[in-house]
This record gives sequence, C-alpha cells and structure tokens, in this order.
Amino acid sequence: QVQLVESGGGLVQAGGSLRLSCAASGSIRSFNFMNWYRQAPGKQRELVAYITVGGFTNYADSVKGRFTISRDNAKNTVYLQMNSLKPEDTAVYYCAARPTAGANFASWGQGTQVTVSS
Repeated sequence: QVQLVESGGGLVQAGGSLRLSCAASGSIRSFNFMNWYRQAPGKQRELVAYITVGGFTNYADSVKGRFTISRDNAKNTVYLQMNSLKPEDTAVYYCAARPTAGANFASWGQGTQVTVSS
C-alpha cells in the first residue's frame, strides 16, 4: 500500500510544457510499474506511459516523442515531462503504482488537471 499525490498540473498554451510529479508516501521500489493515466471529459481513462523499476518505458502513440516518464526511486517520486502540448492533451492525469503486470491491485492518486488552450 502506498499513497500517491500528483502535482504540477495547470493551464498552458499549445506548444508549452509541464512537468507532473507523483510523490509516494513510501518506497516505490516494490512497485515494478509506475504509470501515468489520463482521462478527458466524457472519455475513458487511458494509459499514457509507464516505467518499470529497471527503467523500461512505454508510451501511448499519441504522446510518443513529446512526453517522458521517469522515476527516482530514492526520492519515491515519478515524473511526467510533457512537451509540445496539444489541446487534445487536456485531461486529468493520474499516477498509479502496480507491483506486477498481472496484479489486480494498484494504488492511485487523486489526479491533477492539465488544460491546454489553443
């Protein structure tokens, strides 16, 4: 069990950048997968990116080349650097921690709003 708190969201113009942070209440080394999801109004929640404890990353095609996920296990923090933001990136962004790929359980943060204006 770990509590996650997202921060760093806000209002930016198209083409701008934001860095989201996900601070965990305890060690994240026991969670192989740290994830960023997002959910836009009226749409299903989607996986944006994940990173494993060993540093393997994967991204949704829609953000590949623009977003970078990273984790600092010593600081118990996960980041999402978002560059070249587009209006379609507007959503609530959630951090999630999952111990293994097959685990049903995941810890979720409350989300942080990202709004990209045109």
